Amino acid sequence: MSRPFPLAGLLRLRTLTEDRAASELALARRDQARAEQRARDTAERLSGATLPSGDDMLAFRAAIAGRAALGSLLTERRIEVATAETVSDERAETWSEARQQVRALERLEERHQEAERLEESRAEQKVLDEIAGRRASDAGSQNGSEG
Repeated sequence: MSRPFPLAGLLRLRTLTEDRAASELALARRDQARAEQRARDTAERLSGATLPSGDDMLAFRAAIAGRAALGSLLTERRIEVATAETVSDERAETWSEARQQVRALERLEERHQEAERLEESRAEQKVLDEIAGRRASDAGSQNGSEG
């Protein structure tokens, strides 16, 4: 009978930690994509904002103010993108570290399972050798008593 992997509980815990880190990474990447989309939308609005034609000073000032507001908003959106990228990078690093810890334990588990298989094979071979030895002994004693 094989022994269970002694670090199985720790492996389960580390796997849960990795799963949580992967989930947080996915959320961070989704937030980053949304921030990037908002920045692109704001940049398009800014590039599409035109100045009015004609001599209407009030419309001209309003257009300039609108473009300035969009410019400020675009700056804020770019800061949001940079922040989201930083968070995504941090989450990716956290997930990578968690994955490495899980992988190390998985390798130990594989070695444990291989050692268990080897031990079971040795025990089985020992039993088979004993059976073969008994049969040979029994056959030898039967041949010796007949002759």
